[in-house]
Amino acid sequence: MKFLVFTDIHENEAQLKSLVARARKEDIDFIICLGDFSTFGRGGRHVVEMFKAVGKKLYIIPGNHEEHGDVFLQAISSYGGCVNMHQREERVEGYVFLGYGGGGFNQEDGTFRKIARNWYGEYKDEKVVLLLHGPPLGTNVDLLNNRYVGNKDYRAFIERIKPKLVLCGHLHETAGVVDTIGATKVANPGWDGMVIELK
Repeated sequence: MKFLVFTDIHENEAQLKSLVARARKEDIDFIICLGDFSTFGRGGRHVVEMFKAVGKKLYIIPGNHEEHGDVFLQAISSYGGCVNMHQREERVEGYVFLGYGGGGFNQEDGTFRKIARNWYGEYKDEKVVLLLHGPPLGTNVDLLNNRYVGNKDYRAFIERIKPKLVLCGHLHETAGVVDTIGATKVANPGWDGMVIELK
């Protein structure tokens, strides 16, 4: 399977049109958005409507710009092909996609810890793709001004469950950066997006 993943476009029309054009290509099976597709909720529905016109499934989590009130649910409500992945899981062609959005600035997250315990018990022997808005701690993906600013709880879960792939965003400064935690690839696809193929 091959998919397009992006984050942090903040309703930028030029980036949106470029991503939609790439998503329309025949080789793309589905699309993933890692949050911050709006600007504090503004423009979110427009972004989703643009991908709705593509006609492919859109897996999506909120970023910190969509986590307050009901702006996230309002943005995605008009598209039946839009899958809310926040605190949820979805099986896709032999992989388990686990989604957790929002946040981005917190280095610890008690809610995530509770969900992660259940996920580990259920999916520890599966091929996992972890979808996050904020990055895990301790890679080049969360390194800002010689300081790691990512989330400790995400990192602990990754070390424990060993996903095949972790996709995250939030930090504009590390857009396009790829690193590893053990054998797990960690990537921030940024607003230009990345095309990823899993076999």
